[in-house]
Order: sequence, then structure tokens, then C-alpha cells
Amino acid sequence: MDDGGGAVESVARLHLPNAAGTHRSWFTFRTMPIPFNAIPLLASLPAEDRAAVEPMCRVRGYAKGETIFDEGAPGDRIYFVIEGRVKIVKATGARDIILEILGPGEPVGAVAAFERRAFPASAVTMEATTVLSIPEREFFQLLEARPEMTRHLLGGLTMRLMMLNKRMADMTGAVEARAARLFLTLAERLGAREGDRAVIRLPLSRQELADLLGTTLETTIRLMSRWQKEEMVLTEREGFVVPSLEALRGVGEQ
Repeated sequence: MDDGGGAVESVARLHLPNAAGTHRSWFTFRTMPIPFNAIPLLASLPAEDRAAVEPMCRVRGYAKGETIFDEGAPGDRIYFVIEGRVKIVKATGARDIILEILGPGEPVGAVAAFERRAFPASAVTMEATTVLSIPEREFFQLLEARPEMTRHLLGGLTMRLMMLNKRMADMTGAVEARAARLFLTLAERLGAREGDRAVIRLPLSRQELADLLGTTLETTIRLMSRWQKEEMVLTEREGFVVPSLEALRGVGEQ
């Protein structure tokens, strides 16, 4: 498969027991192509800019449940998902809120890095995930030396900010309306459409749904049980099925 990229050293994690019987993480390196064309924020870069960015790139694999970065940590790297899923988790006292779920090609923590501030939330893998990262300091030094690169990146970054603003707007209103808007967003970004029907191949636990909706586990269980009976959103082993997106839009507009 032609990904339009060069090669980068990739780090693969190995868990090996030490003398105490516990496990430590070790790393091996291999060469793999950089998937520029699979990352919308970088896909518009011409060949000469890709060649300049290439030596900065690091690709790393994470197991399910690993933290890529913690809330409050310096935004010193820009991350992109190559494979897998990542949830962005915000600590809010009584409960955590999942701000969004990111998949292949999407940036993670890019806004914080571009604004040179701490990460406002944590990034945690939802499954085995491969991530490409670029150091913020070196990347911006390159941008200063190549002003044309900034123009290529601004469009993608603006779209990212619009998505974040939409997500925050979706967190307002009654829980049922928030849930409808959440599943509509998941259907748009991750769903396989079959007319007015959508299949969302993203298994989420009831607790993860509660964290996405900013509500309690009990409320989420009751809502999803009722929607299962009403055939509004069906829960399946590999994710969810929305039989009618139009019906769900009606709920989301309430």
C-alpha cells in the first residue's frame, strides 16, 4: 500500500520479567513508512516538507489501557493515531468525562501543542494502538524556517478546533438529547452507513458511555436498556446499530 511517506524508526514494546519477577518495558526498533497520506493534518504537505518532518517522527505501539499523556503534562509532542482508538479523559472531581474518542488519522493533543500549553486532559488507549508523534519544539522551529508549511497546516487545525467546539456544545441539554447527538457523531465519524441505518463498530462499556455523556452509570444503563427495547440504538458485541438516524436526530434536537 502506498502511503506517500518515507521511513521512520518505530518503537515496539516488549514486556519482559526482571529479577524481582515483575515486568518492565523494553523497546526494539524497526523501520516503517510514515503514513503522511493517512493523517489529514499532514497530508497536504509537499514532498520537500515531508522530507524535513520525517527525521523528527517517532512511531510507538501502546497496549489497551495505556496512557499516552496525562492531564497537566507539558504539551511537548504532537500525536497522531495510526491504528487503534484513543479516548480523551478529563478529570472533573466526582467523575471523569470522556471528551472524545479519536481514531486513525486524527491528532491527539495537537491544540495544546500548537498553543504551547499543558495538555487539558489525558489520552488513554481503548485498544492496541499505534501512535506517531513529533516533538513540538523541533516542529515549530521547522515551521519558522518554512513559513509555507504553516499555511498547509492551518486548515486542518481550524477543523480540529471546530470539532472540539461542537463536542462541547453536544454536552449541553438533557441526557437523552446528549446521547442522541453522541451516537449521531459516532455514526458520522466511525459508522458504516446503509441508507438511514448506521453500524458503529466501536464497543463501548456502559461506564465509558456514562463518561462520554457526563452522567451516572445508572442513568446510562436505564437509557440504553430503554433504547434497546424501542430499537432506537441497539447494543451488539462489536458496537452499536442505529436503525434510523432520522429518528435519532429528532431526539437530539429536543
